[in-house]
Amino acid sequence: MPGCLASLLPRRDPATRPAPTAPAVRADSEKTEDGTPSPSSEVTLGPPLVGCAPEPGACLCCGSLKQDESPPGAINTFPPYTDDMSCDPPISDAIRHTVDATVDGLDAALRELSLDIWEHPEVAYEEHHAHDLLTAFMARHGFTVTPHYLGLATAWRATYTHGRGGRTVCVQAEMDALPGLGHACGHNLIAAAGVAVALALRAALQAHDVPGTVVLLGTPAEEHGGGKIALLERGAYQDVDVCIMCHPGPGAPRSTYVAPWTAIQNLDVTYTGRTAHAAYAPWEARNALDAAVLAYGAVAALRQQVKPTHRVHGVIDAQPDWEPNVIPGSAKMRWAVRAPTWAELEVLRERVVGCLEAAGRASACAVEVSAGVGYKDCRNNSALAEEYARSVRAQGGSVKISDETLQASTDLGDVSYVVPCLEPVYAIPTEDGGSNHTAKFTASARTPEAHTATLATAKCLAITALRVFTDDAFYQKVRDAFHAQRQ
Repeated sequence: MPGCLASLLPRRDPATRPAPTAPAVRADSEKTEDGTPSPSSEVTLGPPLVGCAPEPGACLCCGSLKQDESPPGAINTFPPYTDDMSCDPPISDAIRHTVDATVDGLDAALRELSLDIWEHPEVAYEEHHAHDLLTAFMARHGFTVTPHYLGLATAWRATYTHGRGGRTVCVQAEMDALPGLGHACGHNLIAAAGVAVALALRAALQAHDVPGTVVLLGTPAEEHGGGKIALLERGAYQDVDVCIMCHPGPGAPRSTYVAPWTAIQNLDVTYTGRTAHAAYAPWEARNALDAAVLAYGAVAALRQQVKPTHRVHGVIDAQPDWEPNVIPGSAKMRWAVRAPTWAELEVLRERVVGCLEAAGRASACAVEVSAGVGYKDCRNNSALAEEYARSVRAQGGSVKISDETLQASTDLGDVSYVVPCLEPVYAIPTEDGGSNHTAKFTASARTPEAHTATLATAKCLAITALRVFTDDAFYQKVRDAFHAQRQ
């Protein structure tokens, strides 16, 4: 669709989103394995938050976190992180003890869960083993489980409510692996962390009689296809007050990093020309491979004129019918465009599409550019980030909170435009040259040390969420920060 960027990015009116229809499946017993009752009280919710997101579509991956590299500076209109909450009252020692004891008591079970997912890698929207494994686990631990949530075969929702009223915290559990690499982004650890946080919150709400609802959302297709965006469009986050999750990456031991994530847009390009014998009658051809090569060179030249915080990267897909003595009549490319914010990405994407279209004209080939699902930049909530940082330091860890953009992307970004969100990156031990999206990181994601780091991070996220449940003034700070980010 040359020259028509609006047509590349369809939008759906929020009012047309289908209502949740998947049946809820209660746990077989009203008691969990440890004998504690599972309340079934109703929760009173405020008005839903409504937002728009791009249509779910083709491949998109979260991006590589580079080892021992600080992210470059970024233009950012968000309020700066202050990392100073010294005047706020912390969570009580009794609640902290409940969180620690719950997560520590589940250590072996969570390790088994993580390894099971690691040993059965499944790509986007094919996470059937992980879906069945995690839904069964949550049902055994007293959650109301909805499998195949909102019409997505591998999405699921596990809910626990204590008392009446209170707020709703949604924890994310990613499950998908990378094609050919397995869990090279550590989503087995993300799933285990999500389970740990949800069960710790359940235990704390129950033990300390705090009203509220815990939702653990199984979100498929983060690497390819934007599962959270599909769930957002279907209304999965309408009853949610805060969303939290974590992501593993390389770094110093017991360290963690909180920063905005970049926006990303995938582009698929097809050039169509005309084949001919490469020696006998080359003048009769229209060389589609030439078009792809010209496009690659044009984008390479464009990079000199883009900001250091922007990224454009792509590949030429080899076609099965290509032969040296036949001029190619068809060629395909895949591109990814990144920028610190969605608004900046839209400007850069137009310039990239211009390069792709010009290559088609120069080679006398037809060109078709189509856009996959786009991930908006992820805006970490500053109040949540500061509370998380305090919990990390209380554990003896180190934390850096920055407004400089992380050169990686996540489909939580679209959610962060409509719900206060937090997704810190925490360090696991890695080898040299073994950052995310490498075979070495796949190996690192199954180590005992990575599991230990994951559970430590889960405890800090649980404490952060409990401030949301227990402290009205803190929750107002979260809301104020969220609205400031939307300005």
